[in-house]
Amino acid sequence: MDWIAILILLVRCLVLALAATTLFAYFTLFERRLLARFQNRIGPNRAGYIPLPGGKKLFGGFLQPAADAVKLFFKEDVIPTLADRWVYLMAPGFAVVPALIIWVAIPLGNWPDGSGGNWLHYAPIDVGILYLLAVTSVGVYGIAIAGWASNNKYSMLGGIRASAQVISYELALGLSILGVVMQSGTLRTEGIVNAQTGMWNIVPQFMGFIIFLIASTAEVVRSPFDLVEAEQELVGGYNTEYGSMKFALFFMSEYIKLIAMNAIAVTLFLGGGNLPGIEQASAAITAGYGVTAGNAAMGLMSLGAFLIKTTMLSFLSVWIRATVPRVRYDQLMNLGWVILMPLALLNVVITAVFGVMFPVGAVVPQIAMGVIGLIVILLTTVLAAPKRTKRGVTLVRSQARN
Repeated sequence: MDWIAILILLVRCLVLALAATTLFAYFTLFERRLLARFQNRIGPNRAGYIPLPGGKKLFGGFLQPAADAVKLFFKEDVIPTLADRWVYLMAPGFAVVPALIIWVAIPLGNWPDGSGGNWLHYAPIDVGILYLLAVTSVGVYGIAIAGWASNNKYSMLGGIRASAQVISYELALGLSILGVVMQSGTLRTEGIVNAQTGMWNIVPQFMGFIIFLIASTAEVVRSPFDLVEAEQELVGGYNTEYGSMKFALFFMSEYIKLIAMNAIAVTLFLGGGNLPGIEQASAAITAGYGVTAGNAAMGLMSLGAFLIKTTMLSFLSVWIRATVPRVRYDQLMNLGWVILMPLALLNVVITAVFGVMFPVGAVVPQIAMGVIGLIVILLTTVLAAPKRTKRGVTLVRSQARN
């Protein structure tokens, strides 16, 4: 690899890192505006607005993420006296770096570079799925050592809870992805996307898709599974002793991992950048304007499709946060070990049986798998729902005292 190729790679990595951090900043605005709508209140609507005649405001709140960043930069940075200083300082890095490097193995679209590569896929490695599972697991170390290094009992409890939670849901998450790997027959992320040109994996792997959404929400300690930050119990959890930009880094890692998990779900279950009509439109542009224009059109359209799908799943994540209350810790563990684990194992068994009995790519068996998964999810929802006990008030008439 010559120095020009190395320079191009460094520029691409810089662009990806800046895009991920910018996406995080405006996802917070996206979430706050949606939560305001869901909860019938006013969200950010001041910073950066353009005044219009009649007192109306255009782009109200558009610069709120920039205002928050400036505020956090200038906040006082306090280090506890009894904290393990170097571990305390490194913990935010352990949290944010895995959240950023997840993106290199996710194909964001299909933009051919003319030499067999893809400009929108940074690391087409043979074990891309294993890489994603490994990196998402490493993120818990930042939370755990942040709780330990702060020398605060609430932070320590938050870190321990995070470790137990991530370990519990990592198994169900991996098994839900195993069904997709068995369905596609490859560990390469771009291979999984290419295998969904006819039918997206959400149809045959519907049960795996639901398990993945729940497990990934718990994996990134997102509401309603944000027990490591339970304010009513732990005063903020592992980041109690952090302020200024160190707190912002933890905040950033959580949101970037949430978006990355949604992007992984799009890659595994929703066809990645595939959308009907993109290849035909790209072929028409290639015929009229040349290969370069056709490749660019293919890349931009596939990237747009990928971002739209990711935005839809992000909308679902915000919707869940606005409507579902935080679960208890025993409910969290019961859901992970007693419900999701057996369902994920059942999904793997169903995928293996159908893979042996029917030819690869058969449409009817794939639809049958989806119907079976839907029935299993509905039955589990009904049977595992907490039973409501009838409560009544019994009036006891006491005898009058003489």
